[in-house]
Amino acid sequence: MNEIGATIAERGGQIEIAHGEQRLGVVAVGGGLRSYVVAGRELLDGFPPGERPARGRGQVLAPWPNRIKDGSYEFDGKRMQLPLTEPEHGNAIHGLVRSATWDIAESASDRVALNYLLEAQPGYPFSLVLGIEYSLSDEGLAVTLAARNLGNEPCPYGSGQHPYLTLGTPKVDTLRLQVPAEVVVHSDERGLPVRSESVAGTEFDFRTGRTIGELVLDNAYTDLERDSDGRARVLLDDEDGGSGLTLWVDESYPYLMVFTGDPLPDVARRSIAIEPMTCPPNAFRTGESLIRLEPGETTTATWGITYER
Repeated sequence: MNEIGATIAERGGQIEIAHGEQRLGVVAVGGGLRSYVVAGRELLDGFPPGERPARGRGQVLAPWPNRIKDGSYEFDGKRMQLPLTEPEHGNAIHGLVRSATWDIAESASDRVALNYLLEAQPGYPFSLVLGIEYSLSDEGLAVTLAARNLGNEPCPYGSGQHPYLTLGTPKVDTLRLQVPAEVVVHSDERGLPVRSESVAGTEFDFRTGRTIGELVLDNAYTDLERDSDGRARVLLDDEDGGSGLTLWVDESYPYLMVFTGDPLPDVARRSIAIEPMTCPPNAFRTGESLIRLEPGETTTATWGITYER
């Protein structure tokens, strides 16, 4: 292990990298994001060093994002039953790696890569190696998650990540949001999709950008408009346009979950989660955009954040 890696290990997996005015905090437990500071301004509603993330803050969501109804699904004719990790609603939520300790594979001053071996287990009898890389550059933060099927049979797979974004306002109500999506997904009281509709003419239309106001958001968006580089970009800025950030996703992410955190007292509109997802909620049951990962096959997905003052 190099000197930087040894320092990281001695600090219990509290990883910090930097580039110019950027500082990024990553944790080995869950392999997720803790903090992202640019020019002294915190852009993530994260958590202090040494603490564990709550409410999904910055966490990696794999091998599925969001929820699976009743924790049960069928794949290649076999019925699977996962633990109900959201027992109050009877769902399996946000995958299997949120509490796992990831290994630090590589590290440098402005980049860190972590790996995790997901062993076959009840409800998911498949073996994957997951790798996530966080890197900083003049463009900002880039995050790439890769998964490779180590087994001899195909496996179902999806992924996402759960950053809560902030520009330091007491509430997100005053912020301007732009989401380049044609379709919004509505969910029931269990957080499971019940219908999709065009955003046109609805309060969920953020294609041209507008103030969030008091609108409660806990919706997946899809049919994303992309720029010439294949990226879809979500913009968040303050009222006077003085500062803002962009969360971008590559073509591997056709869905974005947008969540104002209203049911959660410790989040409750002080930040907004913009969650890249390769598939929608309940995809293990519906099969919608679900990745069928063949033996030895690898899939990757990349997203990032840029900040403008």
